[in-house]
Amino acid sequence: MGLLDWAKSQFIDVIEWQDQSTDTILHQYDCRGNEIKNGAQLIVRESQAAVFIHEGELGDVFMPGKYTLDTNNIPVLTSLKSWKYAFNSPFKCEVYFVNTKIFTAQKWGTPGEVIVSDPKYGDISVRAFGTYSVKVADPGAFVTKVSGTKSEYKMEEIADELRSIIAQNITIALGQSGYSVAQYAAHLRDLGQYCEQYINEENKDYGLQFTKFLINNVNLPEDLQKALKEGVSINMMGGMGTYQAKAQADAMKAAAANPGGGGGMEGMMGMMMMQNMMNQQNMMNQQHMMQGGYGMQQGYGQPMGGMAPPPMPGGAQYYVAVNGQQTGPYPVSQLQQYAAQGQFNAQSMVWAQGMAGWTAAGQVPELAALFNAGGAVPPPPMPGAGAPPAL
Repeated sequence: MGLLDWAKSQFIDVIEWQDQSTDTILHQYDCRGNEIKNGAQLIVRESQAAVFIHEGELGDVFMPGKYTLDTNNIPVLTSLKSWKYAFNSPFKCEVYFVNTKIFTAQKWGTPGEVIVSDPKYGDISVRAFGTYSVKVADPGAFVTKVSGTKSEYKMEEIADELRSIIAQNITIALGQSGYSVAQYAAHLRDLGQYCEQYINEENKDYGLQFTKFLINNVNLPEDLQKALKEGVSINMMGGMGTYQAKAQADAMKAAAANPGGGGGMEGMMGMMMMQNMMNQQNMMNQQHMMQGGYGMQQGYGQPMGGMAPPPMPGGAQYYVAVNGQQTGPYPVSQLQQYAAQGQFNAQSMVWAQGMAGWTAAGQVPELAALFNAGGAVPPPPMPGAGAPPAL
């Protein structure tokens, strides 16, 4: 090769990058010490941008197209080189090609539990994960703020950095979304869009743009998940009253199936004692209104001075002993229903106002008829009578 041929080989005529990969974000054009001559051709393909760096300073940025390099289309570089009119001699410059396509289906997840400030429940520890799509929106900022002097930058190299950015910002974004953690599952799409906007705004200086941000799931603490599920069940059943009634019925069936066992009966008694306390409190409030004040001693349903609450219209009401604890009172019509279901029998101990003491139901004339074989089919419970107790 002659001297003239060697000299020509030192000057770059065409600058381009034919990307054969699927995950390269940035590629530095290899000048190998050669210089770019005046009039050289620059080819920037679709989904590419070319960034010129001169002595560490950002120069011109070219979007897709074919360019002839001269002072007319490299104004920033012309200013940096102090070319007042035109350049006639070759120059050295770093050229970076940036892939501006959208990189899709990138996975993210919080590295551990993160704290979310919930407007209803306070600070809650959660885990979240999903996918995102991202692209380089500002090639010049990306080269100067992220890639630096690297000659090549892969998506996997920036994935960890992006996950860190997401983890740092998603806790704030979720807290500011206005949704309670109990609403997350029903609003994952809205939450994803809000987080996308928030993260883009907070990190726009990096030259990156999240084009889609999806939250697949937000894992709540186990105890909170259990409480939320119970709340949904209660609402689906018609409210707390219906829920308590069903719980009482389930406990009573368990006790009837295992009369000698303690597990089911103990759970039932806890529910029944709570219900009895609520009933007694309601009665006490009514007495206050009707008689100007009515006190209750400590205990379960023990009226002050040994007085029992007055029976409701329609007959006497009976307390029923279950495992040494009193439940009720219940009207005869309700006890009739329980007897038909096998949950109340002649040996059940009962007491009502006017009785000398606790007596087996079969020995109380008003109740004995409930256990006669071949008796009439019991009528449905009185309206508002509630679910059967755990007897």
